[in-house]
Amino acid sequence: MPQTSIREVAKRAGVSVGTVSNVLNRPDLVAEATRDRVRAAIEELGFVRNESARRLRRGPERTAGEFGDQPRRAFGVVVEDLTNPYATDVARGAEAALNASGHDALWLSSDYSAAKERRSLELLEEQRAAGVLIIPVDLSARDISGLRTAGMSVVLIDRHTPDVCSAQVDHVAGGEIAAAHLLGIGRERIAFVTGVPEPEPCVERRDGASRTITEAGSAKPATLIQDAMSPTEGQAAAHQLLELSPRPDGVFCANDLLAIGLINELTRLGIRVPEDIAVIGYDDIELAASAAVPLTTIRQPRRELGWEAAELAMAELGEGKSHQHRQVVLRPELVIRESA
Repeated sequence: MPQTSIREVAKRAGVSVGTVSNVLNRPDLVAEATRDRVRAAIEELGFVRNESARRLRRGPERTAGEFGDQPRRAFGVVVEDLTNPYATDVARGAEAALNASGHDALWLSSDYSAAKERRSLELLEEQRAAGVLIIPVDLSARDISGLRTAGMSVVLIDRHTPDVCSAQVDHVAGGEIAAAHLLGIGRERIAFVTGVPEPEPCVERRDGASRTITEAGSAKPATLIQDAMSPTEGQAAAHQLLELSPRPDGVFCANDLLAIGLINELTRLGIRVPEDIAVIGYDDIELAASAAVPLTTIRQPRRELGWEAAELAMAELGEGKSHQHRQVVLRPELVIRESA
């Protein structure tokens, strides 16, 4: 099968070949909307940069920090749960960036288990992976140091630790946006539904929402904690909500899976959404738009998050001792549908 050319990517994205080259090599020079369009075309067409031809055109001289000069390598992408559409979208974004630069991605799931996370990292070290992009469960500074000693770059996804590259979303802002929307449509009694273990980003969403609600003069939101963040747990939360007094008229769920299960069960019980209870989720997974009541949600730039993490991992590997750790923070956005 013939390889996709950079010209085909440019044509699909509606940009020049030079713009595609900048997205691959100097993304900071390209507007965000254009970067997103080019990256979508790269992923859709399965473009892989021809590094051999690229080196021949450039000659033997190398420029520090251009990770395209590296041989083909494999990077581990470790997420909490590959059955969660959010995690798979992040992994796909990372894989697209790695493939575009001639590298490979190895997907691994910790399943929220510290022991399984440790085994995954040991496997990557044994396989001499070039780096690891990880949504951590229980990753210590000692673990990170050990990975670096083994020659691996380390990038945290949706977490932040000093002296480590990270790509994350501003979840406090996401919580603030969700709460402000519920307040803006006249909801006064708001509840928050989350799960255990509650990941740090969900705590940040809850904190942002709570602060916005209390600053507006409303009562602090009731918090329902479920055993997991799944549609089944969302269904269980619906019954708990209806037992609260006074009954909430607005609900912010920590993720879309909870929200979809909640809406389905409320509808089955004869509760009108959004007339009786407005519901807002978080993530904007593919199912959100096709739920029984299309879900209003906070959209995370999931594939962009994975892409940025991969670029950080490749840059750290390519820059060597001159590398300066960077933190990329992306902003979520409100997507309004029928549920709120």
